[in-house]
Amino acid sequence: MFEVIRNETLAPRLHRMVIRAPRVAAARQAGQFVIVRAAVGEERIPLTIGDADPKAGTISLFIQAIGASTRRIVAVPAGGALQDVAGPLGMATEMERWGRVACVGGGVGTAVLYPMAKALAQIGNEVTTIIGGRSAPYIILADELAVFSAAVKITTEDGSCGRQGFVTAELAELIADPARRPEAVFAVGPVPMMRAVAELTRPAGIKTIVSLNPIMIDGTGMCGGCRVEVDGESRFACVDGPEFDGHLVNFATLADRLTMYQDHAAGCRLG
Repeated sequence: MFEVIRNETLAPRLHRMVIRAPRVAAARQAGQFVIVRAAVGEERIPLTIGDADPKAGTISLFIQAIGASTRRIVAVPAGGALQDVAGPLGMATEMERWGRVACVGGGVGTAVLYPMAKALAQIGNEVTTIIGGRSAPYIILADELAVFSAAVKITTEDGSCGRQGFVTAELAELIADPARRPEAVFAVGPVPMMRAVAELTRPAGIKTIVSLNPIMIDGTGMCGGCRVEVDGESRFACVDGPEFDGHLVNFATLADRLTMYQDHAAGCRLG
């Protein structure tokens, strides 16, 4: 059993849970995830490790409560426990000192972006973070990201916080400015957003990494449920990813697979 140390609401239906998992905390790298079960017989839910404190033996998970299984996970209060937290799984974020890096997050994707951006800043990159959401209540982690970002740009669809519009508008301005143009872009969020970012950076020749969120079951490459097409070949997000070159991802196929079981698997995506 894995003790829940803290459970707080960050945005509508989005929780941050701090879990005691010493071995995971000691081994975890940015970009990796865990498979969580609330209780015996429950659904296996893949969740990005948002942060880790090896000394305290804890990890932070950001969980969007959409389906029945994720709602049961976030219902566990501080002092309670989760049945299983297996990991760390997946490949770590590609770390390199590019110089200037843009990290772009949409909606709950900002939670997945957070550990990537933090790690990139820690090795000496100048990180500009761009985050977006439907409205002000859906903007998360802005203060936390500001701690290590050279700048945090916010967009909302309704204009209730930051610039009205989409994250791509801020990114386009960044790319157009020679003094701020990034050498690499990391994007996490809805498929249309990541696809738009990749198409924006493609003509500029800017390396672009996206974190994919296909439906995932076992997390070890056995089931093939998280299959994605990258550079014309089938890859598994759980063992080959979840991060891939955005210019090589077949986003049309990914979108089709995500909607295939939408009536049954709302809580099964990497959160």
